[in-house]
Amino acid sequence: MIGSAHITGTGIVPMNRRDRTAEEMAHQVVAEALADAGVDPATVNLVVFGNATAGRLLDQGCIRGQSFLRRAGLRNAGIVNVDNSCAGGASALHLATLATVAGAGTVLAVGVEKMWTGDRAETLAGIEDGVPLVDRIQMHEELENPSGSVLMGLNARWCKAQMEERDATPEQFAAATVKARRHAARNPDAQFQSEVTLEEVLASPTIVWPLTRLMCSSFTDGAAAVVLSPTPAPRAPRIVSSTIRSGNGDLDYHERLAETAAAAWDDSGVDPSDIDVVELHDATSAEELYALESLGFFKPGDAGPATLAGDTTVGGPGVTVNTSGGLVGRGHPLGATGIAQVVELTTQLRGHAGTRQVEGARLAAAANTGGIMGTDAAFIGIHVLEMS
Repeated sequence: MIGSAHITGTGIVPMNRRDRTAEEMAHQVVAEALADAGVDPATVNLVVFGNATAGRLLDQGCIRGQSFLRRAGLRNAGIVNVDNSCAGGASALHLATLATVAGAGTVLAVGVEKMWTGDRAETLAGIEDGVPLVDRIQMHEELENPSGSVLMGLNARWCKAQMEERDATPEQFAAATVKARRHAARNPDAQFQSEVTLEEVLASPTIVWPLTRLMCSSFTDGAAAVVLSPTPAPRAPRIVSSTIRSGNGDLDYHERLAETAAAAWDDSGVDPSDIDVVELHDATSAEELYALESLGFFKPGDAGPATLAGDTTVGGPGVTVNTSGGLVGRGHPLGATGIAQVVELTTQLRGHAGTRQVEGARLAAAANTGGIMGTDAAFIGIHVLEMS
């Protein structure tokens, strides 16, 4: 359990566009979040800013938050930058939460990513910067494939393990995609706005077997922000716990995720069976099933059949998964993803999610991961939220 940190404002950009600069997206989400919270920019005390690829793709290697928010009116705020690969958002939120609890006053957590620059190879390289150089070289030797993404090669290896050890099937993976795109079609801020069928997912081009194109997350431009306050306010969910772990290669990725989840449930005093809605890190649809089991929502081998049966969709009998559309449907703007997850959960807990609303949602969890150490996770951040 932690002290008081309440989410009083949120902002997010539509992730189906490629025409905005990082600066434009950053200013939009900060302005929206501050307006939602009723906070003047000049009263913000601290900004924690997450980004992964600006150094490589935008030639802005340092002071990224200061550069992208120079006209946001944050004249009294200190800006701290976080680069933690795909988990920059959860990392920024963790630091912002600690600062809020410690008495920093009004704090902003912001994530921004501009991935579409016209150079696909450089974007792939920017994603792979989340792997140590020595491991990156080995991955290219072992996992090179026509898609050009050795990280999708690693995900395909995990898929095969699921199929061999947990009786998972491509149809179950595809069902997670169908659900993701159904939820995304109800989310005006999602990257993909159309539904797909099981047959379309299975028939889409193969990336690395058994993963097809529609099962995999895509390059995404996007940004999200939340305002944190130590003071309770109407429609302001409380962050019950903020739990982080970093792997060093000693464990498998999913063992590390299970270990972190056990700590998060202990920190929050919440059982996974109590959670109404979860936003998790589905870099692929197959990973959604593995993550659900690692996080403790299902026993090994049970997440696939439950997803195929529709149990995890809005209106289903189980925990509702990735109402935003997740990484596969909403999009995966690396350093912004963890905060985008929490923006969606805040929308759910406020009861403002429209046709994707989970009825009576009161407890929610976000799990954001980033980077690979061997086959371990470099960083995992899990946040539990409650609307009291």
